[in-house]
Amino acid sequence: MDILVIDHQRVRQLETLPESVPETGFLWLDIIRGEDIDWPQQVRRLSGVTIHERHLRDSQNLEHPSFYDGTQDYEMLIFRGLSPADQTGDFQTRPAVFFVLEHLLLTIRPADSVSVSLIKPRLLDKTVRIPRRPAGLMHQLMTYMVDRYLALREPLLERYDEWRRDLLDPRHDFSDWLAVMDYTSDLRKLERLCDEQITALQAWREDTDTEFDDHLTVRFNDLVEHVQRIIKFAQDQKNEAEALVQLHFSAVAHRTNEIVRVLTVLSAIFLPLTFIAGLFGMNFENMPELKLEYAYFFTLGGMTILAIALLILFKFKKWL
Repeated sequence: MDILVIDHQRVRQLETLPESVPETGFLWLDIIRGEDIDWPQQVRRLSGVTIHERHLRDSQNLEHPSFYDGTQDYEMLIFRGLSPADQTGDFQTRPAVFFVLEHLLLTIRPADSVSVSLIKPRLLDKTVRIPRRPAGLMHQLMTYMVDRYLALREPLLERYDEWRRDLLDPRHDFSDWLAVMDYTSDLRKLERLCDEQITALQAWREDTDTEFDDHLTVRFNDLVEHVQRIIKFAQDQKNEAEALVQLHFSAVAHRTNEIVRVLTVLSAIFLPLTFIAGLFGMNFENMPELKLEYAYFFTLGGMTILAIALLILFKFKKWL
């Protein structure tokens, strides 16, 4: 457990828990999930607040969606963030849990949380704005989490552009349909996760006892707007992917139709020639034309003229 005291422009890291929460500023207890299992007792000793058993179970549930709930003494917000290695589009998410009390913020998160590892040294070095209230720090942490979702756009677009080239290239026999389905599934998952985040943020905003000044209002509105941008991106990419697949099949159908049209025209040209060849190939004894000296050349020339005439006709009709 990391313990930070944040008081206006001062940020101090403590080695041991204080006797109580500070009267000015607030205390941040950063807890790694699975460690410091006695933290509910320590919170009760610090603040006199008992965390509900159901909320304790929720804080350990790795599959819990983004969610808000609260009591008279505290508020709990679950916000799902990306795993550290997932910047390729094939992503996994994990929940971070925030307990907001008066003068106290608890975070329960994975050991390798990127957002916490980024913001904590910056707070200690004063290279970021120092929050005045627990809600302000919670906003900063969630902003880092949402920014990592925004960073997914580039690898997702790269995957889309690669498939677009392959799908629209008539010389490329595309067969990686499972990857395309996984791509659209990732987009639907991203859209659903962001919907849950907005629902949780709006529920907290409506029910919280935290006083929203103009600065905090702008900050949280900006956070919601960032999440909405991710939703719009996911929706647009999903629609474009579906349209691209439809365009691919339309192009394949068009190419097939062109091939069939050429074969049909060739068949139409050779059909009368086949008829003539079949006619003179019949084994009748009385066929006067066969005894003509130049019958072969006349027949061959007539077949050639007929083929050329049909070819010119089909060109004129723009069937070729």
